[in-house]
Parts: sequence; C-alpha cells; structure tokens
Amino acid sequence: MTTPSYSPKPAPGDRAAVISPSSGLPGLLPMPYELGLRRLREEYGLEPVEYPATRKMGSTPRERADDLHAAFADPTVRVVIASIGGDDQITVLPLLERELIRANPKPFFGYSDNTNLLAYLWNTGIVGYHGGSVMRELGRPGAMDPLTAESLRAALFTSGEYELRPAGRWRDVDRDWADPLTFASEPETRPGSGWSWVNADQVVSGRSWGGCAEIVAGLLMADREISHDLTVYDGGVLFLETSEEMPSGEEVFRVLRNMGERGLLQRFSALLMGRPKTWSFEHPNSPEESVRYASEQRESVLRALKAYAPGLLTVFDVDLGHTDPQVVVPYGGTISVDGPARRIKVTY
Repeated sequence: MTTPSYSPKPAPGDRAAVISPSSGLPGLLPMPYELGLRRLREEYGLEPVEYPATRKMGSTPRERADDLHAAFADPTVRVVIASIGGDDQITVLPLLERELIRANPKPFFGYSDNTNLLAYLWNTGIVGYHGGSVMRELGRPGAMDPLTAESLRAALFTSGEYELRPAGRWRDVDRDWADPLTFASEPETRPGSGWSWVNADQVVSGRSWGGCAEIVAGLLMADREISHDLTVYDGGVLFLETSEEMPSGEEVFRVLRNMGERGLLQRFSALLMGRPKTWSFEHPNSPEESVRYASEQRESVLRALKAYAPGLLTVFDVDLGHTDPQVVVPYGGTISVDGPARRIKVTY
C-alpha cells in the first residue's frame, strides 16, 4: 500500500476516458448516457473517449480490465470517468496491472460498484473521486442539479479545499430511463433537512476511505483491497452510503459490526454517512415508508457505533453517493470535519 496522492487535473479541451468497468448500461439505455456525454463536452469542455466495452452489455472482466489499462496508459487521456455502476467489478480487480496504473496516475470518477476500483486505487497510491458518473449525474433529466454541477466542476478542475453544504432540496425517486418523457422535465424534489451530527464536540482531519457499504462488505468478505496493516486507516475519515438495493438496517449493522470485529471501524476519526436512498423500482416506498427506512438505518449505524466506536464524530444525511444532488468526495484525499462549527471541507 502506498499513501494516496493527487494526480494532475485535466483542463477544458482535454480528453476524458469514459469507461464501463461494471455494467455496459450505456448500450441498453442510451438516452441518459448520450445526454451525459453532451454535457461533458458542452458544459465541462472535455472530449469523451469511449472504449470497446463502454457500451457493451455482458462484457467480460478481461475486456473491462483491458479498457482500464488502455485508459490509464494513454498519455492523451487526462481523466477517467465511469459511465455507471453495476454489481461484479470485484471480478475485474485481480486482472488489473497495478504497476501500469501506478505509473500513469489519473483522477478516476465513479461510485457504487466503482467503490472496488476506488479502493484499489487507494492501495495503489492514487486519490480517486467518489461520485460524478456519466449516466446518473451528468445525464440527470432536465438539468444537472447546481450543487452537483458545482462540486463536480471543482473536483475535476481545481485543487485545494472545497466546503460541502447541505442540499436545500433533494430527491431519490427515479423515473424510467427508457421513456423519452423522463428527460422532458425536472424530477420532483423535496425540502432538505440538513445534516445530523453526533459527538460533534470534535474537530478532525484525515484521509478518506469507504464508499458504498454493500461493496465494502464484499471487499471484506473476499479479503480484497483491505489492508492487513490496519494502522494505515488510523485517524482517517470513513464515509459510507447505501445503494438502490436498499439493504435493511440489520444488514447495514452487520457491515459495521464486521468492520468493528476486524478492528477497522474504531481506527477512524469520523464517519460521514450518506443520505440513504429510500425508494427504488423494486421498493417504491411511500413517503412514510421512506422515513421509516431511513430511521431504521440510522438507528442501526448508531447501534454499531455504540458497540465499537462510541465516541466517533458522525454526520448523517451527507449528500454523497446514491442521492440527488450529489457532492463528489475524494477517496484517499483529505476531509476535515469541524463538529462545533458544523462544517465539512474536502480537498480536491
């Protein structure tokens, strides 16, 4: 494991690799993908470069690994961006050439199943960026949320501190990406309620680690990309969030319990818990059911922290991960959490 460092940032006019290291959904659902590519060009000034598996459903782990190698090895490509997540990226990791990627460091943007690759880059010595996929954030119907657009621009092009702020409005109810009417109007949002703080009498700063809780659980089970030298996590800032699979509160508790039993959870100086996604096509919760689901998840997290890290500075409902708007979080970069001032700053 090498201490993560920041790679050079792209500039408008540079080439951006757009890859699908998890799922080739751009080939199945082209509307949000093409919209995302257009915004990448027109609003961010980057030139997308696609690869053989970018739009290919059912691509093999080897094909996706080859695309990653090509993207990182190409000196004309300055940033690598995931099209979307998926569910089997862990099978790609053993095929990656760590020295090739280490020798060609670049910012990588993605989340959800891309937590696998972000953890891999953390151990390779490269700061990644949790957030900013082409289909979900850049391809948002109507327009990009201003909070998302601002955070993504700062993470892409600037270096230094960036202060996060709670969303004034948010949403997690999706519409059908196969329906053109989905893209004819803005999605409905609801008023934000701000962040919720626990043990907020502390000021901490540390390197970030974490991501999508379901993927972290998979890495723990496979014993992959989790350092056996747990001191490398000492003083870090853990951030976690859950996906549209909507794991139960008990499942989230077990992920944190396993981290605690491994001696990992108690190494961190703070936890940022993303606002949970409380609606999906498989679980179309009513507003009341959504509130209950979020409450159950929070209680499960607090139960695990009480057992393993009772004094941990914790912030709930941070706008990261599977939520809209979404702020980009550096993976392996510095996060500062000021409890008394109720402020969070990240270093891009």
